[in-house]
Amino acid sequence: MATDRLYPVSNSESARINILTADDHPLIREGLAAVLRGEPDMVVVAEASNGEEALEAYARLRPDIVLMDLRMPVMDGLAATRAILAEDPDARIIMLTTYDGDEDIHRALAAGARGYLLKDMLRTDLLEVVRSVRRGQRGIPAPIAARLAEHMPRIALTPRELEVLRFVADGLSNAEVAVRIGRTEGTVKVHLKNILQKLDVHDRTEAVTTALRRGFIRLD
Repeated sequence: MATDRLYPVSNSESARINILTADDHPLIREGLAAVLRGEPDMVVVAEASNGEEALEAYARLRPDIVLMDLRMPVMDGLAATRAILAEDPDARIIMLTTYDGDEDIHRALAAGARGYLLKDMLRTDLLEVVRSVRRGQRGIPAPIAARLAEHMPRIALTPRELEVLRFVADGLSNAEVAVRIGRTEGTVKVHLKNILQKLDVHDRTEAVTTALRRGFIRLD
């Protein structure tokens, strides 16, 4: 059962941009509400603390814009974005997150997000992106576009390579990784060689550091 907080909308607000915010930190939601309430063309119609609540609130309210955190409990932002778009392909979703890795951005856009914002970006960036996405445009601020351009063309790691890399990040040896994935140690070495080449790094430690910085993997 969703516990999102609802805001009453008067007739005078009906022409405004109706916004749903989804973030598991109450202070972030309160800060967003304070900023957006100060704009004459915007109104926060609901808040959600996880992706599942965001999905329920979207189905009930059909807001113009969803400001979606990338990492949340129960259902994360990517899963919630895909679920909302499966229900309404015209939904306009903006990722608002602390994660600035190029792979984080790629995954969000591939899931269907129309904009990507970092939580430490200026208030003006937030408002500009919200209005741009409401008009049907993309909302990609210059620093985000630059981060994407820095690693073009995009080189993706395979699911198996990501699995191996996560085990390496957990401190497992090649032999231990081999046991975990049910393959030989030689196969693990081949995967690691491919990972090093794709990430343009020289050793396991650098591979993990780069993968964390760029958003290929996360340490939970």
